[in-house]
Amino acid sequence: MNQREKEEYLREYATLKAKGKPFFPYAVAKDSAMAVVVMAIIIAMSLVLGAELGSKANPTTTTYVPRPEWYFFFLFEVLRVVKPPSLVGLATIGVPTIGMILLFLLPFYDRGPERRPERRPVATITGIVVICAMAFLTYEGANAGSPTAIETTTPAAVKQAGGSTLAEYEAGKKVVAQSGCLACHKIGDNGNAGPGPNLTHIASRLPRQGIARTLVNPTAPMPSFKNLPPKKFTAIVNFLALSK
Repeated sequence: MNQREKEEYLREYATLKAKGKPFFPYAVAKDSAMAVVVMAIIIAMSLVLGAELGSKANPTTTTYVPRPEWYFFFLFEVLRVVKPPSLVGLATIGVPTIGMILLFLLPFYDRGPERRPERRPVATITGIVVICAMAFLTYEGANAGSPTAIETTTPAAVKQAGGSTLAEYEAGKKVVAQSGCLACHKIGDNGNAGPGPNLTHIASRLPRQGIARTLVNPTAPMPSFKNLPPKKFTAIVNFLALSK
């Protein structure tokens, strides 16, 4: 924008400002009316549609799959993409903070007086990129699998065996993920590196009988799985025994 256009803009702005209406009561009245309308819609929807709170919390269950609210799906997907534990802080705090800072600083690095989107390429492109990125991550997070699932490559020997062996492996993988093993153990890129040992290739270090014995009589602080239903206990043993 050249000096002439800038001066013309300032004159037009001063004229419109002089003809304008005071903030109170005009703008306040409009905002208040809109707030009443929004509140009325929310109350009507809550009375007509109701609010599903879900089943009563059960701290002893091992089948509950935690899921974030829909407006956190984008961050949920970022955490699924960023797997290394050392980068979790960056994914949960760094990425959203950087995004917020860029949005807050937008008026400072795009200071043009133009209001038409095509004449403000920096602001327009930034807004489109942010909206598209959050929309894509929200969609992916909404359609993602269980956050407790173990995402690891199936061993070649298990794939070749197929049939019941592959079914036992997949069933055991699901039970292991739901039983809280990833809180202390690491399997592939999943879980935490301690205080328990890495279980990625546990079958190459411990036979099936040893795995079952460890699950029944573990070393503290690992809990015992002897009271687990026999079907689930067998599934865990099969999965770990096939993880070579």
